Amino acid sequence: MLKITFKRIIKSGYLSFRRNGWLSAATVMVFFLVLFVLGNLIFAGAFANTVVNSLEEKIDVSIYFLPDAPEQNILAVKKEVEMLPDISRVSYTSKAEALDEFRERHKNNALIADVLSEIGENPLEASLNIKARDPSNYASISDFLLKKNYAIVDKINYFENQKVIERLSSALGVTRGFGALIVVFLAFVAVLVAFNTIRLAIYTMREEINIMRLVGATKWFVRGPFLVNGILYGGIAAILTVLVFFPLAWLVSPKLMTVVPNFDLFQYFLANLWEFVGILVFAGIGLGISSSFIAIRRYLEV
Repeated sequence: MLKITFKRIIKSGYLSFRRNGWLSAATVMVFFLVLFVLGNLIFAGAFANTVVNSLEEKIDVSIYFLPDAPEQNILAVKKEVEMLPDISRVSYTSKAEALDEFRERHKNNALIADVLSEIGENPLEASLNIKARDPSNYASISDFLLKKNYAIVDKINYFENQKVIERLSSALGVTRGFGALIVVFLAFVAVLVAFNTIRLAIYTMREEINIMRLVGATKWFVRGPFLVNGILYGGIAAILTVLVFFPLAWLVSPKLMTVVPNFDLFQYFLANLWEFVGILVFAGIGLGISSSFIAIRRYLEV
């Protein structure tokens, strides 16, 4: 009996969905916009995390020494720094090696070569390049170097990099917050549209509802079809969103890889497909049921 009742509720909900075809289509499109923005927010978050992680991997601490710093003193600093537990690698670049690397990088620039010839002496400084085991350790390494206050140290470049990372993280946080506000606003619009669609369906079916009351239909038998409507709005919108993201991710992925080579959007989409589908379906159906339930409580007296 329960199985038959359940089938009838689903059938009645589907017929109501079809009966209000244009309104149902409009409601599905509004839900689609909400889920589309939500999906973009998910991908934007993954892209942003990849960018930040990529930058953090490239960050290091470089110590530049005064031009007259004795090499044995520099090597003594290197040995002391290597004793820190958070250090992965410390490499030393002498003044001569720094000049050779600089010339190699700018070998096609005649102007720089002429300037170096006119100077006549090596203007570059010896340096230590420090790589930490984890990007979060750089702050403590820099604090250690500041406290030691080596007399032969000219500057430490970590703090410049730190500001770049902090600014980028702050900008990404603002972007995510703004995106979340857009999702909330569109979700409110979607609930409002679905609410009015369900209200119109209740009005259209008022005679059928009165007949069901007279023959003793249960409260949930009357309410069930309208909840089915909400599930259909959200479920169809979620399926449409996933289908749109397949070609979109494939088309956008090569362009994003020119900016961040280690982020393949299409592969990320395929690798997280079921999780992505689950989030969209859950969000879509949740919005649909919520709006339907509000409309039922407000306009359907059983």
